[in-house]
Amino acid sequence: MSDMILHHYPNSPFSEKVRVAFGVKQAAWKSVVIPTILPKPDLMPLTGGYRKTPVMQVGADIYCDTQLIMLEIERRAPTPPLLPKGREGEARALAMWIDRNIFWAAVGVVMGALGDKLPEAFLKDRSAFTGRSFDAAALKAAAPVALQQTYAQLALAEQMLADGRAYLLGEAPCLADCALYNPVWFIKERMGGGKPVPPLDRLPLITAWSERMKAVGSGKPSEMAAADAIAIAKAATPEATRVDADDPSGLKAGQTVSVTPDDTGKVPVSGVLVGLTNDRVSISRHDDQVGDVVVHFPRAGFIITPA
Repeated sequence: MSDMILHHYPNSPFSEKVRVAFGVKQAAWKSVVIPTILPKPDLMPLTGGYRKTPVMQVGADIYCDTQLIMLEIERRAPTPPLLPKGREGEARALAMWIDRNIFWAAVGVVMGALGDKLPEAFLKDRSAFTGRSFDAAALKAAAPVALQQTYAQLALAEQMLADGRAYLLGEAPCLADCALYNPVWFIKERMGGGKPVPPLDRLPLITAWSERMKAVGSGKPSEMAAADAIAIAKAATPEATRVDADDPSGLKAGQTVSVTPDDTGKVPVSGVLVGLTNDRVSISRHDDQVGDVVVHFPRAGFIITPA
């Protein structure tokens, strides 16, 4: 089996979501560290312009967005499971809620505290990425609301743990735990040096849970140079995919389409439709640097537009 290659950087909270999933499975993976901001010259040839972090590569298959990355990790390393049997939809729905709601509230908390300490180039990059103001003064002014929203939503997760369970859906960590660890880790590491700070200091069950998640680790990473990852993509052949002929979109195999995130980093990636199911869309594209690759995206949260 080809190596799972994660293109990420250490401070990326969504990358931590994936790294802790590798820890749950004690999986081996290759680590390619990418720049925090644009340009990302070794990543763009693989993704066709998609700029969010992280991206996972397996040979000539490129997986974008942690929704799909986590499903691929589950497929390639199925034990122990991230999707508890009979509760797969519940785990995925919780993760989507956390990614879309708790995470962005937590970003407001962290950026409100640290915005005036960050480089101007970073603030400009994130303003373009999110379509929101990353002006330090605006971030600081919005921080109290972000803190309230983070507390209110994390309190729901605190209630899930109130019956004594170790993790959100039972006695073993699952996809939902990995997703929640992302914003909790972000607040603890960036603001508290690993210690609980507001609003985590009022959530003892979440704080104790986060220590259990931290102990999971990040699996078995080994470093890889970006040039080696590109060479792997160029030498490989993408895996076979299928297009559901009865998909309600009416899209057909062989169409040229573009795929764009609906929230942030709204850069369209264009290619030939080679895969379409209820949970993913896959497009084939060519780049002289990486050869023929297939780039995969989740369906939820992404807009597919026929060319």
